[in-house]
Formats: sequence, C-alpha cells, structure tokens
Amino acid sequence: MKVEITDLSDEEMELVVDEANPYFVNTLRRILTEEIPQMAIEDVIVYDNTSALFDEIITHRLCLLPLPWDDRFRFRDKCSCKGEGCSNCTLHYTLSKEGPCTIYSRDLIPEIPDYAVVDPSIPIVELKEEQRLILEAEAMVGQGREHAKWQAVSRASYKYYPEIQIDNKKCDDCKQCVDACPNNCLGLENGKIFVKDLRSCSLCKACVEACESGAITVNGSDQKFIFNFETNGNIKAKDALLKAVELLDEKYKEFAKKLSKTV
Repeated sequence: MKVEITDLSDEEMELVVDEANPYFVNTLRRILTEEIPQMAIEDVIVYDNTSALFDEIITHRLCLLPLPWDDRFRFRDKCSCKGEGCSNCTLHYTLSKEGPCTIYSRDLIPEIPDYAVVDPSIPIVELKEEQRLILEAEAMVGQGREHAKWQAVSRASYKYYPEIQIDNKKCDDCKQCVDACPNNCLGLENGKIFVKDLRSCSLCKACVEACESGAITVNGSDQKFIFNFETNGNIKAKDALLKAVELLDEKYKEFAKKLSKTV
C-alpha cells in the first residue's frame, strides 16, 4: 500500500491511497467518524434560566460544543470510579451570565483552563435585560457511534481515483468535452485535449456524453482512492489519522487473537 498526503492543515487532510480496496478505506472512514475518543458535555444542571430558550434547547447546544481531549481522561465505564464520575473521567464547566448580552461558548468556564471550548465564538443564547442563565455542566469521553456530539471527525469521505484516457486519433478538437466539464479538469493546447487537473474529476462523465466522436473515456480505479476528512477542531487532522490507524491495528490484533482460538 502507498499513501501520499496531498493536502494538510490543522483541521483537514487529503490522502491518495494506492494499492488498497474499498473495504479498507471505508473501514478507515468509519473509524474516523465513529471511534476516535472525544470529550463532550453529557449532564447539565440549570439553576436559573429566564432566557427565551427552554433548558433542553440550551443543553442541546452545549452538548454539541467541541471540547479538547487527551489521554488524561478515561471512559467512565473503564474508570476506577466505576462510572460515578471523578477527576479522571469527568470535567466540570460553569456558566453564569446576566443580560443584556449574548452568551458565547467562551463564557463556559472549565475547572481546568486548558480545556476551554475549542471555538470561543459559538453563540448559545441571547439574554435581554434582567434575563439570566446560571448552570453547571459535566463533560465525559465518548465515541461518535454513541452520539454525534462525540464525533471528533465531522466529515470523512473517499472517491475512486479518476482515470481519464483521450484517443487523439478520434478527437476532432471540437472542445465540447472541455466546455462540458463542471470541474474544469480538461484543457485544449496546441490543438490537443489534455487533462490539467485529474484529482478534481468527480467521475460525472459529462465530458464523455459531450464527446460525439467517443475519443474520451472516464473510469475510477478500484485500487486507488482520494480520501479526505475534516475534524471539528478538537483534534488535529494528523493526530486523528494516527489515532484511527492505532484503533484499526488493535482491531486486527484482537480479531487474529480470537481467530487463533477457534481454528
């Protein structure tokens, strides 16, 4: 297998995965979206809420805020407190504001300063004059397969790597395929059609339909893929991929161990 990183930022990554198959890249996609640990608010105690929104709506907004996570915090069901909630598996936040003002995610104060909400500018609720919101919240570690609020990777997708072939003997330089391509993948130079941006091809085959001479064919390789994903900011894209690979390796080892006992 060959892997090439074609685009990388703190929150996004694009890879070209060669000599693989759809089953592998789809497994990687599911692990990224469902199994990477994430911290999210689970319980909220509202002491005073005279805003225009019900307690349930405010709680829902709080639970979807992206929070940082590291190995310091464990899953509650694997913690020594046996799920009761302690400093090893639970993180506390407080919020106390009085209007007129708009409450943002930065107003949610963590007991440990390093674990403030990743994006401080997410609006929660607007308070009019003499309106108040006072609450406490508990965050815990979970996984995306349990609830979307624990989904560290908000988007993960892949597509077959495009393969575009142009038969210059059949091509009459009508340029219809160039004009038909919605992603501007093709170009015309010195009287010949050429591929100028292969990876942008969406395999829509609009160029094939536009070419009356049948000089162009478009297919997707089932052994080479363009894979991209985006995190919600709580974890860097590079770290998310490394964590996903680590989890995938553990699954293979566990499967091999169980298989050896039955064969």
